[in-house]
Amino acid sequence: MIYSNRIWISGADGRLGSKLVEMLNPVDVEILATDKDTVDVSVSSEVINFADRNRPDYIINCSAITDAGRCEEDNDEAFRTNGLGARNMAVAANRINAKLIHLSSDDVFDGMAEFPYKEYDETKPKSCYGKSKLFGEKQVMSFCSRYFIIRSSWIYGAKYRRVEEIIEKAKNGEDILVPTNQFAAPTSAKELAKFIIYIMETTEYGIYHAVCQGSCSRKEFAEKILEFKGLEANVIETEDIVDASFRPDYSVLDDFILRITGNYEMPQWEEALEEYINTIK
Repeated sequence: MIYSNRIWISGADGRLGSKLVEMLNPVDVEILATDKDTVDVSVSSEVINFADRNRPDYIINCSAITDAGRCEEDNDEAFRTNGLGARNMAVAANRINAKLIHLSSDDVFDGMAEFPYKEYDETKPKSCYGKSKLFGEKQVMSFCSRYFIIRSSWIYGAKYRRVEEIIEKAKNGEDILVPTNQFAAPTSAKELAKFIIYIMETTEYGIYHAVCQGSCSRKEFAEKILEFKGLEANVIETEDIVDASFRPDYSVLDDFILRITGNYEMPQWEEALEEYINTIK
């Protein structure tokens, strides 16, 4: 249980932010949920004014532009939100002595590894999205003294309907197209939110990889969804998905720090996926 008075969740309209709002108990904490229309993280004055006025004990920064294709089309917008936005949140957190939980991505790696990436491995993003997220990480480390940077991958949830879309296509007898040769660890927004709620109470600051255990290809992920729903469909790998061309081919993360400390264990990705599918009406 968190015994703090106030938690600011920026990007509360997204897949992870909305799950955090849902899971945090409003009896125990006061939740300040904002989106871009309320507080634009890329505008320093808006961030500072909101933080100074509300004095949250925790700031969870889920605000980001995650569409890799959109980032390639507008580099400035990507760096404003994913980079300068992270800086603004870090400055605000340090100013009011709040803990900052900042969400990053597996895209900070180039996808050329042969083994899962650990927190200490060299970051070398190949896309504008990955570069902007890495820039954001560096801003957090430069401007905030109490931070958790959390990298995750293939986050799915109610606000990101990829799982539901696969189910709907199968029911309609449609082929399901997925990127060719992309591997990572699918992670449910619920499991990631549970970890954030756990880690934010601690003082074990730093960078964490937090993904469900194991890994799979996009094709295997889709096929497992169909298996759990008892459906059949053709799952076809293709290189014609534009957004996928900006993503690393292999971005499997190793929850190395969590494993060697023994403090927290994420579930297997199949278990988390089955649990999520059972909640779909």
